[in-house]
Amino acid sequence: MMDTLLLSRLQFAANISFHILFPTITIALGWVLLFFKLRFNRTGEERWMDAYRFWVKVFALSFAMGVVSGITMSFQFGTNWPGFMESVGNIAGPLLAYEVLTAFFLEAVFLGIMLFGFRKVPGWVHTMATFLVAFGTTMSAFWIIVLNSWMHTPAGFELREGVAHATDWMAIIFNPSMPYRLVHMLLASGLTVAFLIAGLSAFRWLRGDQGAEVRTTLRFGLMTGAILIPLQILAGDMHGLNTLEHQPAKVAAMEGNWETGPNVPLLLFALPDQDARENRFELAVPNGASLILTHHADGVVPGLNDFVAEDGTPLHPRVAPIFYGFRVMVGTGMAMLLLSWGALVLMARRRDEATGSFLSTRRGLDGLPKPMLWGALAMTFSGWLATLAGWYVTEIGRQPWLVTGVLPTEAAVADVAPSMVLGTFIAYLAIYVVLTLAYIGALFHLANKKAKGDDASGKPERTGPDGITVLTPAE
Repeated sequence: MMDTLLLSRLQFAANISFHILFPTITIALGWVLLFFKLRFNRTGEERWMDAYRFWVKVFALSFAMGVVSGITMSFQFGTNWPGFMESVGNIAGPLLAYEVLTAFFLEAVFLGIMLFGFRKVPGWVHTMATFLVAFGTTMSAFWIIVLNSWMHTPAGFELREGVAHATDWMAIIFNPSMPYRLVHMLLASGLTVAFLIAGLSAFRWLRGDQGAEVRTTLRFGLMTGAILIPLQILAGDMHGLNTLEHQPAKVAAMEGNWETGPNVPLLLFALPDQDARENRFELAVPNGASLILTHHADGVVPGLNDFVAEDGTPLHPRVAPIFYGFRVMVGTGMAMLLLSWGALVLMARRRDEATGSFLSTRRGLDGLPKPMLWGALAMTFSGWLATLAGWYVTEIGRQPWLVTGVLPTEAAVADVAPSMVLGTFIAYLAIYVVLTLAYIGALFHLANKKAKGDDASGKPERTGPDGITVLTPAE
């Protein structure tokens, strides 16, 4: 029978796994919508406004799902983890309040104009509303990342009778891991949206919709992915070096390295055995881990055996989920790199020199083979996979601490019967599976409907140069 601590951790993991799917989309998609709108304002080309109209529906659905799941998740601070707010509420409470005041209200006020203001406000007002919603989603991510980073690398506080009190808010906000974690998350959101756009556009293309809008969004998604994935690799390397400095046990688990020493190989695959404290099988690149983590082949990499109590109790997180999660994240990133850069090369080979622009509708999408289009479709939600794997590495890697060096996880859990937590955990899990499948189905339904040429309103539309949508009589 599982205990309350494990069940509460599993329940929170299920909640955060479901919730994070949707902010990961809305954070970057808001800026993509602003880009589409600005391109339309500048060029007057209908393909940009058509793209805006389709993807704003995806944004609205994702935003609604994120809000609902976020509210549900916040309840668990009281029901499952009362010790968290009792110990660090003086810091966590204000940070969460800042998110509401600077981000959530901003999104809530201007979202209505963004979604329904085509016919009601001038084009510049609608553009400004789109900007403010995009800015609000980013500010929301900023404050959540600040709190999460502080839990990993706490700073700017002092403990008084076991309760954290802020002494330097700037040190709290700009704690040692926050900049790296924020950049890594924003780039992850950009990649998630890039491959979502490319995947749904490839689906529409394969369904026979090969108009200017689909050409534009498919090219945009693939090119954005090709640009962002090298930046993410660089940001990930810098984040890894920061983690090595502040959370060496997590890095040791990521690398599956048991003994501290130089010339540590990079394990492409292994079977970590935490009980035996060794790897049963290894497929490795000599000196690879030392080279990546220290930039020297003979650099010293920490080992997990350095983080064991005198009685043999491990003081490091469980190795297997971190080791495998890290490789899922990196492997997905490599697949993104291969697909996006492969598509970029093929498009460049068919470049129409007369048009010149990568965003031209005349550029060589016809040169993309069907397997590559199917590959883009298969990777529609690859950003979700990489994000979840990365978050599991991050959050499991903090164990056994809820706030590193301040609050052990077991000290914050509620004193309730395991059966109560198990019941709600099963209910949450069932609902989340259904909602996730429904969300994915809704996106493909919208894409399929658009590919068939069905207008959601049933009425033809045209868009004026000021960005205001005008209904025209049906023929």
